[in-house]
Amino acid sequence: MNDMNSGNETNTIYGLKAAAAPTAGVETAVEAIAQAAAAYDGKEGRVPFSGVVRVTAGGDQASEAAFGFANRSERLDNTADTRFGIASGCKIFTAVAICQLIEQGKLSFGTKLSDCSIAEFPHFDPNITVHHLLTHSSGVPDYFDEEVMDDFEELWRERPVYGMTEAEHFLPLFAGQPMKFKPGERFSYNNSGYILLGLIAEKVSGMKFREYVEQHVFAPANMQDSGYFRTDRLPERTALGYIDGEDGWRTNIFSLPVVGGPDGGAFTTAEDLDKFWNALLGYRLLSSEMTEKLLTPQIFEDEESAYGYGVWIRLNGGKVDCRHIMGFDPGVSMVSRVYAESGLRLHVLANIDGAAWPIASGIEERLLPESGKKRSDLPRGESNEAAK
Repeated sequence: MNDMNSGNETNTIYGLKAAAAPTAGVETAVEAIAQAAAAYDGKEGRVPFSGVVRVTAGGDQASEAAFGFANRSERLDNTADTRFGIASGCKIFTAVAICQLIEQGKLSFGTKLSDCSIAEFPHFDPNITVHHLLTHSSGVPDYFDEEVMDDFEELWRERPVYGMTEAEHFLPLFAGQPMKFKPGERFSYNNSGYILLGLIAEKVSGMKFREYVEQHVFAPANMQDSGYFRTDRLPERTALGYIDGEDGWRTNIFSLPVVGGPDGGAFTTAEDLDKFWNALLGYRLLSSEMTEKLLTPQIFEDEESAYGYGVWIRLNGGKVDCRHIMGFDPGVSMVSRVYAESGLRLHVLANIDGAAWPIASGIEERLLPESGKKRSDLPRGESNEAAK
């Protein structure tokens, strides 16, 4: 395991970096990581965990471990600084970008999609707002509707993934379809809404979406290992995503758009996720007022699960238990949680299907048992694949 250059206080034990447990009398983070991984691997029929786990306590103590291969053919190990795809986990970057543009006076939460002149939407309700799009309550048709679809690969069997290089390329998949419901009527996880937000960001900023995020989110957060990389031109230290089946394994290069965008597909490291939360919570990306708004429940999925702007919020007795982002694609799974009371952060990045959620839940049960009892199931807005 390579040491990280974050300046965090760490100790190396058996190849893992150990930090003090967040509270007295519980297992150390390094033990929790090892035990959660062993429990995951011990379930019959599972492919052994492949990815990186990082637990940060107190803001300056990090525990981490890497498992499996970044490249199976070349037998290149995953390491602490391996970059992983994070699928929908990067919707929060889109939300931050939109909130920045609102603070600049170029938009408002009440700005209507119909006033943005980004495309023709003959069947869309003219009252859809930026707030609706951010909170998955717009009712626009979703190009990958997780309420009725469960195989993301199906989308690309008739559409070459190498042609999906810009947010506008997704418009033919949903722009002419009817609304699912009236704006604001309910929560329904929606990828198309974030495609539209990306197009709005391009319109009002005058920049390509990926360039905007790299300059105004990644750069000020010092996320030097993060980016929207093409899957056919990945940089060094980037894990390939693997799909395992009865006939063996294959990479996910033909299962996802060739490059990510406003609704998902960025690459990052566990350390860069820490840097992102540092920048967000330190008000280096948004003002304190706007940051609080982004992290406050804006809509409720149920009594235990809410959504802010680009971020999930888990509740217990009406109080915030943790805020988290997550993403699941073929060969990709990730979870990044920030716990409200302890300040503990937990990041799990994996280059196999569905592994991040059970690993994160296993660690949580060991380090924060009271939190782990509150909710261990996956919010309905994300793929059931993650809960396997």
